[in-house]
Amino acid sequence: MTPTQHAALALEDGSVFRGMAFGAGATIAGECVFNTSMTGYQEILTDPSYFGQIVTMTAAQIGNYGVNDEDAEAAAPKASGFVVRELSPATSNWRSSSTLGDYLSANGIPGISEVDTRALTKKLRVDGSMKCCLSTLPISDEKAVALARAWTDMSGADYVKDVTCREPYIWGADDPANHNRPYVPVGTIFGTAATPARKFRVAAFDCGAKRTIYRKLVRHGFEVHVFPAAATPEQIEEHRPDCVFLSNGPGDPAALPYIHRTVTALIPKFPIFGICLGHQMITHALGGSTFKLKFGHRGGNQPVKNVETGRVSITAQNHGFATDPASVANRGAIVTEYNLNDNTVEGLRHKELPVFSVQYHPEASPGPSDADPLFVDFYRMVESRMAGRI
Repeated sequence: MTPTQHAALALEDGSVFRGMAFGAGATIAGECVFNTSMTGYQEILTDPSYFGQIVTMTAAQIGNYGVNDEDAEAAAPKASGFVVRELSPATSNWRSSSTLGDYLSANGIPGISEVDTRALTKKLRVDGSMKCCLSTLPISDEKAVALARAWTDMSGADYVKDVTCREPYIWGADDPANHNRPYVPVGTIFGTAATPARKFRVAAFDCGAKRTIYRKLVRHGFEVHVFPAAATPEQIEEHRPDCVFLSNGPGDPAALPYIHRTVTALIPKFPIFGICLGHQMITHALGGSTFKLKFGHRGGNQPVKNVETGRVSITAQNHGFATDPASVANRGAIVTEYNLNDNTVEGLRHKELPVFSVQYHPEASPGPSDADPLFVDFYRMVESRMAGRI
């Protein structure tokens, strides 16, 4: 896009924000949401959980360190569009291989800058996430608003089918394709920098998983066998895994009954760890329900309290739905964690079976690495199960 070309962001309530175009020349509709992270815009753009959404960054300037191949969480951006206050006029980082504008342009994603993102975010907080239209092409306000209102609502949408892998594969078996670069966390949880000697085979459901979650699992002692989200219990059992992992992903968790049924069948048979959408899949598999949040949790500084330990963790999150605590009260689950901002459910564990989940993204640490011990908990849970202790 030329630096002087105008762009428009229209909301379903009739509001229109005008700004400057960058990225691709396109008109796209989706759900308008905001992310409060100060950095990590490339990871946000490539997070498959953002499929179908147009993301507004609340940080004032975006794009100053460019983009690079290593930090992408998927092969290409998954967000539908990008909204920023100021697009940095310069890119300065030794790792940068492209500017943010060129990256979006190459991948067909439109962006708009010079928007009053503070006003937009306040509107979304007061009125809730809205359907919207982002256009970097000539378009009237009336047409943009009409396109926003015509977009299919996020509630009831199955976007997992659009982002899941097509065939099973082993993570790291093909390094160039899987970008399985070495991962070294801040600190170590096994006392050494080496991966645990014994590796457990984990069947990982790809509901829209980020690459780093697989790297984290490998780093913490797992051989990761990735499966499409529609894999059946029989297909999983054929591979004789030691445990099951349920990933993050986009859309409405209630719109995925085929995954609910599979998880219901696997819960009595394997240790299971779920994150974000995976946490919601466990909720539904146990007979519970989820509901749509007003504007969701998206950012890198969400405080979560574990009611069993009293520990408060600062977490990274990206979700627009949450577990109804009353719906799981008599379903064999215990609510273990709550969000300190709005008291929504952030963690569950089964009373009897080796099954637990969290609503946040434990592999994402834009500063704190508070959630890293969850991978140790999963490893030790599987180890105990294999030893016959649980």
